[in-house]
Amino acid sequence: MSRDRTLATSDMPLAAGARSGVFSAVKAGADRYPALTGVRALGAMVVFFDHFPLQPDSHLTLNVMAFFFALSGFLIVRIYYEQAALNRNWLWKYFVNRFARIYPVYFLLLSIAVILHHGFRPWVLFTNYTLTHALFSNVNFIIQPSWSLTVEECFYFLAPLFMVLARARNFLAAFAFACLLLLAALLVSRLHMGFLGTTPFVLSTTFFGNFLEFFAGVYIALIVIRIERKGPIALPGSKCTAAGLAGVGILAIAMVLVYRRASLDLPAILLINNFLIPFPIALLYWGLIRERTMLSRLLSSNALRLLGRGSYSFYLLHTLIIDHVSAPQLASTGGYRPLYVVVTFIATWIISILLFFAYEEPINVFLRERLKSKTFRTAET
Repeated sequence: MSRDRTLATSDMPLAAGARSGVFSAVKAGADRYPALTGVRALGAMVVFFDHFPLQPDSHLTLNVMAFFFALSGFLIVRIYYEQAALNRNWLWKYFVNRFARIYPVYFLLLSIAVILHHGFRPWVLFTNYTLTHALFSNVNFIIQPSWSLTVEECFYFLAPLFMVLARARNFLAAFAFACLLLLAALLVSRLHMGFLGTTPFVLSTTFFGNFLEFFAGVYIALIVIRIERKGPIALPGSKCTAAGLAGVGILAIAMVLVYRRASLDLPAILLINNFLIPFPIALLYWGLIRERTMLSRLLSSNALRLLGRGSYSFYLLHTLIIDHVSAPQLASTGGYRPLYVVVTFIATWIISILLFFAYEEPINVFLRERLKSKTFRTAET
Protein backbone atom coordinates (compact mmCIF):
# COMPACT_ATOMS: atom_id res chain seq x y z
CA MET A 1 0.00 0.00 0.00
CA SER A 2 1.36 3.41 -0.91
CA ARG A 3 2.19 5.88 1.83
CA ASP A 4 -0.29 8.74 2.22
CA ARG A 5 1.63 11.89 1.50
CA THR A 6 0.40 15.22 0.57
CA LEU A 7 0.18 16.76 -2.80
CA ALA A 8 2.58 19.69 -3.10
CA THR A 9 0.81 22.93 -3.91
CA SER A 10 2.43 25.59 -6.02
CA ASP A 11 2.55 29.18 -4.86
CA MET A 12 3.30 31.28 -7.90
CA PRO A 13 3.30 35.04 -7.28
CA LEU A 14 -0.10 36.73 -7.45
CA ALA A 15 -1.10 38.20 -10.76
CA ALA A 16 -1.46 41.94 -10.87
CA GLY A 17 -5.21 41.56 -11.32
CA ALA A 18 -5.49 39.77 -7.99
CA ARG A 19 -4.96 43.05 -6.18
CA SER A 20 -8.19 44.47 -7.60
CA GLY A 21 -10.35 41.76 -6.08
CA VAL A 22 -10.28 38.35 -4.48
CA PHE A 23 -12.11 36.50 -7.23
CA SER A 24 -10.04 37.95 -10.06
CA ALA A 25 -7.30 35.46 -9.20
CA VAL A 26 -9.66 32.48 -9.26
CA LYS A 27 -9.08 31.15 -12.76
CA ALA A 28 -7.18 28.32 -14.39
CA GLY A 29 -4.49 30.49 -15.92
CA ALA A 30 -1.27 29.53 -17.56
CA ASP A 31 1.31 27.54 -15.63
CA ARG A 32 5.01 27.82 -16.26
CA TYR A 33 5.35 24.03 -16.02
CA PRO A 34 1.86 22.76 -16.90
CA ALA A 35 2.80 19.09 -16.97
CA LEU A 36 3.71 19.27 -13.29
CA THR A 37 0.24 20.58 -12.48
CA GLY A 38 -1.10 17.52 -14.27
CA VAL A 39 1.14 15.33 -12.13
CA ARG A 40 -0.72 16.56 -9.06
CA ALA A 41 -4.06 15.52 -10.57
CA LEU A 42 -2.81 12.11 -11.66
CA GLY A 43 -1.24 11.51 -8.27
CA ALA A 44 -4.45 12.41 -6.46
CA MET A 45 -6.28 9.83 -8.56
CA VAL A 46 -3.77 7.14 -7.71
CA VAL A 47 -4.04 7.90 -4.00
CA PHE A 48 -7.84 7.73 -4.20
CA PHE A 49 -7.86 4.29 -5.83
CA ASP A 50 -5.32 3.07 -3.32
CA HIS A 51 -7.66 4.02 -0.47
CA PHE A 52 -10.85 2.90 -2.22
CA PRO A 53 -9.83 0.28 -4.82
CA LEU A 54 -12.22 -1.20 -7.34
CA GLN A 55 -11.59 -4.59 -5.76
CA PRO A 56 -11.00 -5.14 -2.02
CA ASP A 57 -7.36 -5.30 -0.94
CA SER A 58 -6.03 -4.48 -4.43
CA HIS A 59 -3.80 -1.71 -3.09
CA LEU A 60 -0.79 -0.18 -4.80
CA THR A 61 2.76 -0.78 -3.69
CA LEU A 62 4.34 2.22 -5.44
CA ASN A 63 5.39 5.14 -3.25
CA VAL A 64 3.15 7.64 -5.05
CA MET A 65 3.73 10.42 -2.58
CA ALA A 66 7.44 10.60 -3.34
CA PHE A 67 6.35 12.26 -6.58
CA PHE A 68 4.65 15.01 -4.62
CA PHE A 69 7.49 15.59 -2.21
CA ALA A 70 9.87 15.95 -5.15
CA LEU A 71 7.37 18.28 -6.84
CA SER A 72 7.15 20.39 -3.69
CA GLY A 73 10.92 20.64 -3.48
CA PHE A 74 11.08 21.76 -7.11
CA LEU A 75 8.30 24.36 -6.88
CA ILE A 76 9.37 25.99 -3.64
CA VAL A 77 12.97 26.42 -4.78
CA ARG A 78 12.05 27.48 -8.31
CA ILE A 79 9.68 30.16 -7.00
CA TYR A 80 11.60 31.51 -4.01
CA TYR A 81 15.30 30.70 -4.50
CA GLU A 82 16.47 33.93 -6.09
CA GLN A 83 14.73 36.17 -3.52
CA ALA A 84 15.18 34.02 -0.39
CA ALA A 85 16.57 35.90 2.59
CA LEU A 86 16.72 35.33 6.32
CA ASN A 87 15.22 38.68 7.27
CA ARG A 88 11.90 39.45 8.90
CA ASN A 89 10.15 41.00 5.89
CA TRP A 90 10.93 38.23 3.43
CA LEU A 91 10.28 35.43 5.91
CA TRP A 92 6.93 36.98 6.84
CA LYS A 93 5.82 37.10 3.20
CA TYR A 94 7.06 33.57 2.60
CA PHE A 95 5.27 32.05 5.59
CA VAL A 96 2.09 34.03 4.90
CA ASN A 97 2.07 32.51 1.41
CA ARG A 98 2.56 29.02 2.80
CA PHE A 99 -0.07 29.46 5.53
CA ALA A 100 -2.65 30.92 3.16
CA ARG A 101 -2.16 28.13 0.65
CA ILE A 102 -2.21 25.18 3.05
CA TYR A 103 -4.05 25.91 6.27
CA PRO A 104 -7.55 27.26 5.43
CA VAL A 105 -8.68 24.12 3.56
CA TYR A 106 -7.10 21.90 6.18
CA PHE A 107 -8.77 23.82 9.03
CA LEU A 108 -12.18 23.59 7.37
CA LEU A 109 -12.03 19.88 6.62
CA LEU A 110 -10.38 19.05 9.94
CA SER A 111 -13.18 20.82 11.79
CA ILE A 112 -15.75 18.84 9.79
CA ALA A 113 -13.88 15.63 10.65
CA VAL A 114 -13.83 16.54 14.35
CA ILE A 115 -17.60 17.06 14.29
CA LEU A 116 -18.11 13.73 12.53
CA HIS A 117 -15.78 11.75 14.81
CA HIS A 118 -16.40 13.25 18.28
CA GLY A 119 -14.50 12.48 21.48
CA PHE A 120 -10.91 13.45 20.71
CA ARG A 121 -8.58 14.24 23.59
CA PRO A 122 -7.22 17.82 23.87
CA TRP A 123 -3.68 16.70 22.96
CA VAL A 124 -4.92 15.01 19.79
CA LEU A 125 -6.87 18.11 18.82
CA PHE A 126 -3.92 20.41 19.58
CA THR A 127 -1.40 18.42 17.55
CA ASN A 128 -3.77 17.97 14.62
CA TYR A 129 -4.77 21.63 14.47
CA THR A 130 -1.15 22.75 14.75
CA LEU A 131 0.02 20.24 12.14
CA THR A 132 2.53 18.74 14.55
CA HIS A 133 0.69 15.42 14.85
CA ALA A 134 3.03 13.45 12.60
CA LEU A 135 6.04 14.31 14.75
CA PHE A 136 4.67 12.04 17.48
CA SER A 137 4.36 8.31 16.99
CA ASN A 138 1.48 7.91 19.43
CA VAL A 139 -0.95 10.59 18.12
CA ASN A 140 -4.04 9.83 16.04
CA PHE A 141 -4.50 11.48 12.65
CA ILE A 142 -8.05 12.82 12.51
CA ILE A 143 -7.77 13.13 8.72
CA GLN A 144 -5.61 10.12 7.95
CA PRO A 145 -3.64 11.50 4.95
CA SER A 146 -2.92 14.74 6.81
CA TRP A 147 0.17 13.33 8.50
CA SER A 148 1.98 14.15 5.29
CA LEU A 149 1.17 17.84 5.77
CA THR A 150 3.50 17.77 8.76
CA VAL A 151 6.22 16.48 6.46
CA GLU A 152 5.51 19.30 4.03
CA GLU A 153 5.41 21.93 6.76
CA CYS A 154 8.79 20.82 8.06
CA PHE A 155 10.21 21.30 4.59
CA TYR A 156 8.56 24.71 4.24
CA PHE A 157 10.02 25.76 7.58
CA LEU A 158 13.54 24.64 6.64
CA ALA A 159 13.47 25.61 2.96
CA PRO A 160 14.69 29.22 3.50
CA LEU A 161 17.77 27.86 5.26
CA PHE A 162 18.37 25.34 2.48
CA MET A 163 18.00 27.98 -0.23
CA VAL A 164 20.22 30.57 1.43
CA LEU A 165 22.85 27.94 2.15
CA ALA A 166 22.74 26.63 -1.43
CA ARG A 167 23.09 30.15 -2.80
CA ALA A 168 25.90 31.11 -0.44
CA ARG A 169 27.75 27.81 -0.87
CA ASN A 170 26.29 25.18 -3.16
CA PHE A 171 23.72 22.39 -3.35
CA LEU A 172 25.97 19.96 -1.51
CA ALA A 173 26.17 22.27 1.50
CA ALA A 174 22.37 22.31 1.82
CA PHE A 175 22.26 18.56 1.25
CA ALA A 176 24.84 17.96 3.95
CA PHE A 177 22.81 20.07 6.36
CA ALA A 178 19.75 17.93 5.64
CA CYS A 179 21.83 14.80 6.29
CA LEU A 180 22.82 16.20 9.68
CA LEU A 181 19.17 16.86 10.47
CA LEU A 182 18.36 13.23 9.65
CA LEU A 183 21.16 12.06 11.93
CA ALA A 184 19.88 14.29 14.75
CA ALA A 185 16.33 12.98 14.29
CA LEU A 186 17.55 9.39 14.42
CA LEU A 187 19.42 10.13 17.65
CA VAL A 188 16.29 11.67 19.17
CA SER A 189 14.26 8.63 18.13
CA ARG A 190 16.57 6.45 20.24
CA LEU A 191 15.26 8.22 23.35
CA HIS A 192 11.84 6.53 22.92
CA MET A 193 9.87 9.50 24.23
CA GLY A 194 7.08 9.68 21.65
CA PHE A 195 8.52 12.69 19.84
CA LEU A 196 9.97 11.33 16.58
CA GLY A 197 9.02 7.88 17.82
CA THR A 198 11.34 5.17 16.55
CA THR A 199 13.90 4.82 13.78
CA PRO A 200 11.35 3.29 11.34
CA PHE A 201 8.94 6.10 12.25
CA VAL A 202 11.53 8.78 11.43
CA LEU A 203 12.42 7.14 8.13
CA SER A 204 8.86 6.54 6.96
CA THR A 205 6.75 9.33 8.49
CA THR A 206 8.88 12.48 8.88
CA PHE A 207 10.57 14.98 6.63
CA PHE A 208 13.96 13.96 7.98
CA GLY A 209 13.61 10.41 6.68
CA ASN A 210 12.19 11.59 3.36
CA PHE A 211 14.36 14.62 2.69
CA LEU A 212 15.99 13.01 -0.34
CA GLU A 213 12.64 13.05 -2.14
CA PHE A 214 12.39 16.81 -1.62
CA PHE A 215 16.01 17.33 -2.58
CA ALA A 216 15.48 15.52 -5.87
CA GLY A 217 13.14 18.38 -6.76
CA VAL A 218 15.46 20.97 -5.24
CA TYR A 219 18.34 19.81 -7.45
CA ILE A 220 16.22 19.95 -10.62
CA ALA A 221 15.00 23.43 -9.69
CA LEU A 222 18.55 24.75 -9.30
CA ILE A 223 19.53 23.41 -12.72
CA VAL A 224 16.37 24.80 -14.34
CA ILE A 225 17.04 28.24 -12.84
CA ARG A 226 20.57 28.21 -14.23
CA ILE A 227 19.45 27.15 -17.71
CA GLU A 228 16.51 29.57 -17.88
CA ARG A 229 18.85 32.46 -17.18
CA LYS A 230 20.58 31.66 -20.48
CA GLY A 231 17.54 31.12 -22.69
CA PRO A 232 14.91 28.58 -23.74
CA ILE A 233 14.83 25.36 -21.80
CA ALA A 234 13.15 23.02 -24.31
CA LEU A 235 14.96 19.90 -25.47
CA PRO A 236 14.24 17.71 -28.51
CA GLY A 237 13.40 14.05 -28.08
CA SER A 238 12.04 12.03 -25.17
CA LYS A 239 15.07 10.28 -23.67
CA CYS A 240 14.82 11.74 -20.16
CA THR A 241 11.09 11.13 -19.90
CA ALA A 242 11.46 7.56 -21.10
CA ALA A 243 14.42 6.87 -18.81
CA GLY A 244 12.57 8.31 -15.82
CA LEU A 245 9.49 6.20 -16.53
CA ALA A 246 11.64 3.11 -16.96
CA GLY A 247 13.40 3.72 -13.64
CA VAL A 248 10.11 4.22 -11.82
CA GLY A 249 8.72 1.08 -13.46
CA ILE A 250 11.67 -1.05 -12.39
CA LEU A 251 11.38 0.11 -8.79
CA ALA A 252 7.61 -0.43 -8.86
CA ILE A 253 8.21 -4.05 -9.88
CA ALA A 254 10.80 -4.37 -7.12
CA MET A 255 8.24 -3.15 -4.58
CA VAL A 256 5.70 -5.70 -5.80
CA LEU A 257 8.27 -8.46 -5.27
CA VAL A 258 9.12 -7.15 -1.80
CA TYR A 259 5.47 -7.08 -0.73
CA ARG A 260 4.90 -10.62 -2.01
CA ARG A 261 7.37 -11.99 0.51
CA ALA A 262 5.98 -13.89 3.46
CA SER A 263 7.41 -11.39 5.96
CA LEU A 264 7.58 -7.63 5.53
CA ASP A 265 11.08 -6.51 4.52
CA LEU A 266 11.11 -3.01 6.02
CA PRO A 267 14.75 -2.22 5.13
CA ALA A 268 14.10 -3.02 1.46
CA ILE A 269 10.94 -0.91 1.45
CA LEU A 270 12.71 2.06 3.02
CA LEU A 271 15.66 1.67 0.62
CA ILE A 272 13.41 1.79 -2.44
CA ASN A 273 10.97 4.42 -1.21
CA ASN A 274 13.35 6.83 0.49
CA PHE A 275 16.69 6.48 -1.26
CA LEU A 276 16.22 4.99 -4.75
CA ILE A 277 12.98 6.24 -6.27
CA PRO A 278 13.83 9.97 -5.96
CA PHE A 279 16.42 9.57 -8.74
CA PRO A 280 14.14 8.34 -11.54
CA ILE A 281 11.45 10.77 -10.38
CA ALA A 282 13.92 13.65 -10.80
CA LEU A 283 14.81 12.36 -14.26
CA LEU A 284 11.14 12.07 -15.17
CA TYR A 285 10.44 15.65 -14.03
CA TRP A 286 13.44 16.84 -15.99
CA GLY A 287 11.89 15.27 -19.06
CA LEU A 288 8.41 16.65 -18.38
CA ILE A 289 9.82 20.16 -17.97
CA ARG A 290 12.08 20.14 -21.02
CA GLU A 291 10.76 17.58 -23.52
CA ARG A 292 7.57 17.82 -25.55
CA THR A 293 6.26 14.25 -25.39
CA MET A 294 2.88 12.56 -25.51
CA LEU A 295 2.97 12.26 -21.71
CA SER A 296 3.79 15.93 -21.18
CA ARG A 297 1.01 16.95 -23.56
CA LEU A 298 -1.47 14.73 -21.69
CA LEU A 299 -0.44 16.11 -18.30
CA SER A 300 -0.60 19.66 -19.70
CA SER A 301 -4.17 19.27 -20.93
CA ASN A 302 -6.75 21.74 -19.63
CA ALA A 303 -8.71 18.97 -17.91
CA LEU A 304 -5.77 17.66 -15.89
CA ARG A 305 -4.56 21.16 -15.08
CA LEU A 306 -8.01 22.00 -13.71
CA LEU A 307 -8.04 18.82 -11.65
CA GLY A 308 -4.52 19.61 -10.51
CA ARG A 309 -5.72 22.88 -9.03
CA GLY A 310 -8.37 21.06 -7.03
CA SER A 311 -6.08 18.18 -6.07
CA TYR A 312 -5.15 19.48 -2.61
CA SER A 313 -8.80 19.73 -1.57
CA PHE A 314 -9.38 16.33 -3.18
CA TYR A 315 -6.51 14.79 -1.24
CA LEU A 316 -7.83 15.89 2.14
CA LEU A 317 -11.52 15.39 1.30
CA HIS A 318 -11.56 11.95 -0.30
CA THR A 319 -11.04 9.88 2.85
CA LEU A 320 -13.81 11.79 4.66
CA ILE A 321 -16.27 10.95 1.89
CA ILE A 322 -15.08 7.35 1.65
CA ASP A 323 -15.12 6.70 5.40
CA HIS A 324 -18.35 8.51 6.26
CA VAL A 325 -20.48 8.09 3.15
CA SER A 326 -19.40 5.59 0.52
CA ALA A 327 -17.90 2.76 2.59
CA PRO A 328 -20.80 2.64 5.11
CA GLN A 329 -23.33 2.68 2.28
CA LEU A 330 -21.48 -0.05 0.45
CA ALA A 331 -21.29 -2.19 3.59
CA SER A 332 -24.97 -1.75 4.46
CA THR A 333 -26.36 -2.34 0.98
CA GLY A 334 -23.89 -4.91 -0.32
CA GLY A 335 -23.97 -3.11 -3.65
CA TYR A 336 -21.72 -3.34 -6.68
CA ARG A 337 -18.39 -2.06 -5.40
CA PRO A 338 -16.94 -0.66 -8.67
CA LEU A 339 -20.05 1.49 -9.10
CA TYR A 340 -19.68 2.95 -5.60
CA VAL A 341 -16.00 3.62 -6.23
CA VAL A 342 -16.55 5.39 -9.55
CA VAL A 343 -19.46 7.51 -8.27
CA THR A 344 -17.43 8.48 -5.19
CA PHE A 345 -14.46 9.35 -7.38
CA ILE A 346 -16.49 11.64 -9.64
CA ALA A 347 -18.43 13.24 -6.80
CA THR A 348 -15.27 13.95 -4.82
CA TRP A 349 -13.67 15.67 -7.80
CA ILE A 350 -16.74 17.84 -8.37
CA ILE A 351 -16.85 18.89 -4.73
CA SER A 352 -13.10 19.52 -4.68
CA ILE A 353 -13.14 21.76 -7.74
CA LEU A 354 -16.07 23.72 -6.33
CA LEU A 355 -14.21 24.00 -3.03
CA PHE A 356 -11.13 25.29 -4.85
CA PHE A 357 -12.99 28.04 -6.70
CA ALA A 358 -15.40 28.98 -3.91
CA TYR A 359 -13.10 28.73 -0.88
CA GLU A 360 -9.51 27.58 -1.31
CA GLU A 361 -8.27 30.08 -3.87
CA PRO A 362 -10.35 33.12 -2.76
CA ILE A 363 -9.27 32.81 0.87
CA ASN A 364 -5.69 32.17 -0.21
CA VAL A 365 -5.63 35.44 -2.17
CA PHE A 366 -7.50 37.31 0.57
CA LEU A 367 -5.15 36.22 3.37
CA ARG A 368 -2.01 36.88 1.36
CA GLU A 369 -3.07 40.37 0.39
CA ARG A 370 -4.58 41.26 3.76
CA LEU A 371 -1.72 39.99 5.92
CA LYS A 372 1.01 41.37 3.69
CA SER A 373 -0.52 44.81 3.32
CA LYS A 374 -1.25 45.06 7.02
CA THR A 375 2.33 44.17 7.84
CA PHE A 376 3.74 46.70 5.39
CA ARG A 377 1.55 49.50 6.76
CA THR A 378 2.70 48.64 10.27
CA ALA A 379 6.34 48.66 9.18
CA GLU A 380 5.97 51.99 7.40
CA THR A 381 4.38 53.68 10.39
